[in-house]
Parts: sequence; structure tokens; C-alpha cells
Amino acid sequence: MVSKAQFEKIALSFEGVEKGTSYGHAAFVVGKKFFTRLRPDDNSVVLFVGSIDEREMLMEVEPEIFHVTAHYKDYPMVLARLAKIDANTLKGMLQQRWCAIAPKRLVKGEIPGGPARTERSRAGRRKTSRK
Repeated sequence: MVSKAQFEKIALSFEGVEKGTSYGHAAFVVGKKFFTRLRPDDNSVVLFVGSIDEREMLMEVEPEIFHVTAHYKDYPMVLARLAKIDANTLKGMLQQRWCAIAPKRLVKGEIPGGPARTERSRAGRRKTSRK
């Protein structure tokens, strides 16, 4: 179970995520891109997934956690009940969305286990002046 406060803490733990709005509802955004939001009417979190097929699989395997309303049926999004989802699963699903929409300079430096940024790799990207 994830509380509303935990959800907010997890969402804001990603670099560049801020509180904002989406279609008049409180949401979390990265820049101007939708990241996630809480649906207070059913206490569910709106999550992007890779495809509608992935969403269908999640709902089939764990229907007590994942569901969808008619509004989201044509989009690769799923709703997750806060009372049923665990914090690690939520964070992992948000990480996938964050990696897809965050500025690439943030993604390269923030993914745990991602490529190490060494002095050599940073030096290789520096602009050099030509004489």
C-alpha cells in the first residue's frame, strides 16, 4: 500500500519533476510533459506503460492493482490503486516514464547502473576551438 504522501514523495524524487496541472487537474510534470497524477475519485495513480498490450497484460495478471476507465481505453496508460500497489513497483513504473520524457542529460546521469560518466567521456564532448 502506498499513501498519498508516499506517492507524492516518490513522484518528486525524480530529477526535474514538479507539481503542475494536466487538463485542469493537479499533476506532476517534467518540463511541460505529463508525468503522473492522482485520481482522487478512485484513489488511483495514472501511469504510462509501453503499449496497450502491456496495459492489458498488467490488468489480466494483477486486476486488484491495475484497471482502466473508458477515458484511458485508447491510450497506453493504466490506473493503479494506491491501496494495492507497492512502493517499489510504483517507483519502477514511474522510472520508465521519467526516462522517456526527462531531458537526456538528466537521464544519462541519473539511471542507477547506467553508463558511468567519466572525465574522459565528458572531455570528449567539449567543444574545441580550431585555429
